[in-house]
Amino acid sequence: MLNRLLGLFAADLVVDLGTANTRISVPGEGLVLSEPSVVAVDKSDGHVLGSGCAVGHLARQMLGRAPDSIAVVRPLRDGVIRDFQLCEAMLRYFFHKVQPSRWAVGPRVTISVPGCITPVEKRAASDCRSPNRWPR
Repeated sequence: MLNRLLGLFAADLVVDLGTANTRISVPGEGLVLSEPSVVAVDKSDGHVLGSGCAVGHLARQMLGRAPDSIAVVRPLRDGVIRDFQLCEAMLRYFFHKVQPSRWAVGPRVTISVPGCITPVEKRAASDCRSPNRWPR
């Protein structure tokens, strides 16, 4: 019952977490975001550049042009999450871009994954979408 009540205030998001692109769709609106699955990271401390904003199109523009102190990374390789923390930072940025926080309730998210992934990869995808991992 509480889930249904919270559903009135939470956004529903469908995520296609791909190696090349991440797409987010909202039921009733269709595709609302399609950006490259790329993150720009400061090599000295491992944090995402621009306070977490060097993700997607901006990070892809830096490919091959970034100085030695910046690494442009793809957190997914061959359909598998390779860097969990960067994937989480990327998704956090995309979620805030799609649905700015208007309510105290986080979005309800469905993430598509390949059917042939291992139990460890299933756990990573499950942990990544867990609502208590996202800041309010």
